[in-house]
Amino acid sequence: MSATAQQERAAAVTLSVLEDVFGGYRPRDFAVRLWDDTTWEPDAGQEARFTLVLRHPGSLRAMFWPPDRLQLALAEAYLHDDFDVEGDLGAVFPLVDHLLVERTFGKAEQVRLARRLRSLPASRNPRAGRGPARLAGARHSLERDLQAAVYHYDLPLEFYALFLDRRMVYTCAYFGSEDDSLDTAQERKLDYICRKLRLQPGERLLDVGCGFGGLVLHAAERYGVEALGVTLSRVQADYANARIAEAGLADRVRVEVRDYREVDEPEGFDKLVSIGMFEHVAETHLPAYFDTCWALLRPGGVFLAHAIAEPLTIERRRGGSFTMAYIFPDCELVPISTTLRAAESAGFEVRDVESLREHYALTVPHWRERIEARQEEARRLTDDVTYRVWRLGMAGFTYGQERGRLNVYQSLLAKCDRGRSGLPLTRADWYA
Repeated sequence: MSATAQQERAAAVTLSVLEDVFGGYRPRDFAVRLWDDTTWEPDAGQEARFTLVLRHPGSLRAMFWPPDRLQLALAEAYLHDDFDVEGDLGAVFPLVDHLLVERTFGKAEQVRLARRLRSLPASRNPRAGRGPARLAGARHSLERDLQAAVYHYDLPLEFYALFLDRRMVYTCAYFGSEDDSLDTAQERKLDYICRKLRLQPGERLLDVGCGFGGLVLHAAERYGVEALGVTLSRVQADYANARIAEAGLADRVRVEVRDYREVDEPEGFDKLVSIGMFEHVAETHLPAYFDTCWALLRPGGVFLAHAIAEPLTIERRRGGSFTMAYIFPDCELVPISTTLRAAESAGFEVRDVESLREHYALTVPHWRERIEARQEEARRLTDDVTYRVWRLGMAGFTYGQERGRLNVYQSLLAKCDRGRSGLPLTRADWYA
């Protein structure tokens, strides 16, 4: 068969598979453009919100094979440019949900689909760059957790600066309105946490998983505390300590590269905070995590635990996890009920639980808009695959928060001193 005939056959097979797999998706508000410029148009009267661009005759096979790891196959085909998306990347996710959650295939249909996919060329469009995490050792051991942190966080500092706010806060912001700038919303978040903790001058604060140090610096500057932040990332610690020194606060604030399980401070802390960290703690390790935090907190102290969660009733997508493979290896998202049960088992009294889901759904689009606006710099600092990992992850995370597939909670936990919490009767001071 001539090369032209092979291409024509691949195009015909591709179009037939698209019709079978996505023909029932309504309204079909997207287009597909093949490598030879053949276009599968959207439904009549529909304007294409995006166009899937198939780069070569084997694109569809790369996207859908193997069927038992479909989510990861789709993600990796995008990462390596077997296909691309023109238009709004976020608009793709309802289509992905249709394929991974809503669309079901009978046995006979699966066999026919597999036969046609395997008739397409097995060619790929591999690119040098970020690969999936390859971690060694016992899951959630100190050594393996360090590997997981290094995999995500030890990219060039300038890469994170492309999309984060001026304080380099890499967690959910807190918006007064949808029109707030990212800098405004992140400063409001830092101050909101300090008010929830009711920080007082001279108190000792521990930030477990302190990131680039934005919170410990804010707490020391605005509330007069002494603060220790711990992180597993040398890049984050070096940046944080440089900012602390510039602010003239090195006598009261420090950030160390240390696992929270290795924090040994006999005098303890008046307040604890952990923002976006214990997603990296396994569900089976949550009791030990809260036991450790309990031991570090002085009686009468409070602990603000902030983390992403999955609803108890979530329907799992089929086909592996892109996030686990390329963004946060060994990450585990648990329902808030699981978290609170572990906290109570350690002795904490649950004083407040607040969902910030809509705030995260507003935060991440700011990051995505910024990194897309500076994509050439992002590629230069890392590589094209890494840029695509972050862009895809941001789009998917926003969709998950908007649809309620994900949530984020702040839980205020008290270590009561013989029944005395030391907290006021109302939350009025949080909003004053």
